[in-house]
Amino acid sequence: MKAPAIADQVALVTGANHGLGLAAARALADAGYRVAATDLAIDNATRELARYGERIAATPMDVTDPAAIERAFAAIEHRWGRVDVCINNAGILSYADCESTDPATWRKVLAVNLDGVMFVSQRAVHGMKTRGYGRIVNVASFAAKTGGLSPTPSYAASKGGVVSLTYSFARQYAPFGITCNAIAPAFVKTQMVTEQLSAARQAELRKMIPVGRFCELDEFAHCVLFLAHPLAGFITGEVLDLNGGLHFD
Repeated sequence: MKAPAIADQVALVTGANHGLGLAAARALADAGYRVAATDLAIDNATRELARYGERIAATPMDVTDPAAIERAFAAIEHRWGRVDVCINNAGILSYADCESTDPATWRKVLAVNLDGVMFVSQRAVHGMKTRGYGRIVNVASFAAKTGGLSPTPSYAASKGGVVSLTYSFARQYAPFGITCNAIAPAFVKTQMVTEQLSAARQAELRKMIPVGRFCELDEFAHCVLFLAHPLAGFITGEVLDLNGGLHFD
């Protein structure tokens, strides 16, 4: 099946009120997609994306709640009839190490970062299978492959699970024209870095990254666009490292 033109495609982005998700939503809109920007709160996305007019739908959605996911998809499909591209970006980070991670923290991080990818993708593939076309892009992490540079077991485990889901979805849905890939960023200039890490720790991390800096939001968004593009149809089950040369030794 020939892929629909980008101007006819609808891209859904989770966690789009700030940071990576907002950057991805903006880049997709700039590229011509109609974009459903979803998050628990959508006030900032609504303001930041207002200039795109009718090509943006800021929609509340809790990725941990299948009923809320269904309501959001129903609203998006009522408006535009479809979801062609699904960017699973919603995520949270806990800096609690193994011994200080309590059950509530563990469950919350896994619920948002891993359950959310499962439930949102599960709903997204309904229409994709029928139309014989779709793109799923999951936001994993450098920590998925390395455990991270700080002891963050709940986050690392959740993102490792995202990588495994990526492989599973890629194999299952390839016959239906649906690709599923992941991006594994190391350190991107978001609130998680600039507000949760001290200036001294940020300086330490930059020294460890061969390119000598953190990833820009536009660079992350460019990777999303690449994997979401119709011409990326022969790429599936891949994890794109976005780490400035940082590797685990």
